[in-house]
Amino acid sequence: MASLFGATKTNAQVAVGISVEVAPPAIPVYAQPPCPMEGYLWTPGYWYWGTGGYFWVPGVWVRPARVGWLWTPGYWGWEGGHYWWHGGYWGEHVGYYGGINYGCGYVGSGFCGGRWEGGAFRYNTAAWQVGGGFHNTYVDRTVINNTYVSRSSYNGPGGVMSQPSREERTYMRDQHMQATSEQQSHEYNASSNRNQFASVNHGNPSTMARGSVGGQEYNSSGNAMHSNNGYQSQHGGVQNAGSYQARQHGGSMQNGGAMQAQHGVQNAGSYQAQQQHGGMQNRGAMQAQHGGMQNGGGAQHQPQGGSGGGQAGGGGSRERH
Repeated sequence: MASLFGATKTNAQVAVGISVEVAPPAIPVYAQPPCPMEGYLWTPGYWYWGTGGYFWVPGVWVRPARVGWLWTPGYWGWEGGHYWWHGGYWGEHVGYYGGINYGCGYVGSGFCGGRWEGGAFRYNTAAWQVGGGFHNTYVDRTVINNTYVSRSSYNGPGGVMSQPSREERTYMRDQHMQATSEQQSHEYNASSNRNQFASVNHGNPSTMARGSVGGQEYNSSGNAMHSNNGYQSQHGGVQNAGSYQARQHGGSMQNGGAMQAQHGVQNAGSYQAQQQHGGMQNRGAMQAQHGGMQNGGGAQHQPQGGSGGGQAGGGGSRERH
């Protein structure tokens, strides 16, 4: 898989990198989870292309690249017989993102999630959901376009037919910065989860959003993906509610009683586990990912096997530089 993300600066959102012969699935409908911390901004979910086809990168709250900057989402655009990815970027204004209705303040043109004032971000709670204790908020429902109903995820014939406005063309000439390393990690982790691939979920991923990069996962209803007995299981990991028992199922293992599973097993009770860049970190306990297992202070079993599911559609992909 090729990625457009990097720490470089650019003055335009151009089609480089990946082209695909088949259209991406529609943007799924899902609820936005609450903002975990003041100063974080919402970046909407999107379909991206990997070795197994299109996969869903969950919407997520992130730290902005700079104070005062906003996120312009990426989008797929039809050109020359292929769908080309136009990478998202940070800048002083929200620019053109193909007319795609990503929801949560990004309704196809413009942005209504909030604004920067005096170095602090003020959240428009008519468009964005924030956690308790937030003070920099306001309510402006007039900027929300409730008549925009298209869920198409690409610009071009059969999708959204739009062109950038004069104002958006001006924003294209602003100084931009591409996605942060935190956002890159988020995209990579999504590509490592086969359940995020359209070939497996048929356009309805189980994980629609995250509260933060590597943080809590949320489903389409905006509910945290929890289960009983103080532990959490996602992505097909098996659960055992015993006091100190482990059970293995399809390479996925979990010890019940205050545990969490993601692609395998994590012990999240009295221990702490952390995932970064698709790898594994352990702080005094154990974590398993993609069917593997790691014991902090003991033996390790590294995950094996590729990521992603089968290829969606009958098309392939190629790169352009």
